Amino acid sequence: MAGLGMIFEETYLPAFIDLRKAPLYSRETGPVEVQWTAAATRTGARGQKYLAQLPGALPTFTNHHGPQALDEMLKQGVHLVCVATPDDRHFQAAKKSLEAGKHVLIEKPSVLKLEQLDVLVETARKNCVLAKVVYHKLADPDHKKLRTHYADGVLKHVNNGFCSLLEPKQISGQQFAEWIQGRNPGTYVAVHYIKLIDFSFGPSSCQPGWKLWRIGATGQRGLVGKPDGKTWDSCQLQVTYLHPDNREATFDIHTSWVNPDNFPGYVEQEVQFRFDNGIWNAHQRKRGVEMAVEDRSPHEIKNTPNHHYNGDFLEPWGARSRRGYGIEIIRKFFEEVAQVEFGGEKKDRETRLKAMSDLHYNDLSADRNTVAIVQALEALLEEHAGENPGCQVFVNDPLGGLVLRSPGGKPPRVLYSGTV
Repeated sequence: MAGLGMIFEETYLPAFIDLRKAPLYSRETGPVEVQWTAAATRTGARGQKYLAQLPGALPTFTNHHGPQALDEMLKQGVHLVCVATPDDRHFQAAKKSLEAGKHVLIEKPSVLKLEQLDVLVETARKNCVLAKVVYHKLADPDHKKLRTHYADGVLKHVNNGFCSLLEPKQISGQQFAEWIQGRNPGTYVAVHYIKLIDFSFGPSSCQPGWKLWRIGATGQRGLVGKPDGKTWDSCQLQVTYLHPDNREATFDIHTSWVNPDNFPGYVEQEVQFRFDNGIWNAHQRKRGVEMAVEDRSPHEIKNTPNHHYNGDFLEPWGARSRRGYGIEIIRKFFEEVAQVEFGGEKKDRETRLKAMSDLHYNDLSADRNTVAIVQALEALLEEHAGENPGCQVFVNDPLGGLVLRSPGGKPPRVLYSGTV
């Protein structure tokens, strides 16, 4: 593990504990043990906490920390590395790991620039390893059903949509406070919906010829940082695609990390998508359960919990478990690595590697549109903070793959010269 923050505790840790109880298994691989053996962090404090808390639940792991922590961990003989650091540190950690011949899983957003994505995809290819990204919302049962309806032609020709994901103030004020300066909530959480839209409505399995066209963004400041600074409280992203018939499909994605901490759910999240022949409304917070516990709600126990993402359960057969789609998506990556390394004869490894790399829901090579939108968002907010609001980024423009154009006649700015 590179990084042991909040997302590690919510998803990776329960996955490791579960895999300690029983190995992965498929007909092709047989039983495959997965063991967390090392961590690389800046201070080592969280690793020390887990070493003290989890004896018996997990085997002892090596707790590397400091500037050389990742290099030391890579020398330890690990087979794969999960990168769960702050997103502006993803690239270097993933690059070093891929260069060392390790399979890599990166938390979203994978990287912040297409140039970085190009390097990682090529490094993974040269070293014959998997490079994947965590997008757990693709495994949400409601989102899987949405994509199924679209792929099967039940819902036809998406026209537009709205998504919101509002994080509590404790995210910006406590959990992420040390790295939040100069950042925005869209890069952190809008990527969930960027990928959901791009994957659900765009791949050739659903609609050949669908293409990303333009991106716009604005935002608000003044709570997390200065009103005229570069740290954003909330932002509104607008993404437009072009259908093969030249009709547009536009999606608005609103995000923030200044929602009240006493909000009835941990995050506020909803989507609406409109089609030629129908509409899809979904509220990921209001799943049908509403509850209150005296002196414990809404802070410790939320009024509207999402048990589908991650929950602790007492099973009917008496066992305690922790499961949900946030954990399922981590386990799926381990299964893909197991398939590459143990799913058949050594001479056929290249074929298995290609098959797992062709799974576009999480492969880094299929992350181009998502990273392009993230890179555009960051550039648009930078221009806004520099007193040049209202810009738009055009995709595969005559001047380059990502071209930022200003409303007041300022010369265009090429963000990425290659083809998106």
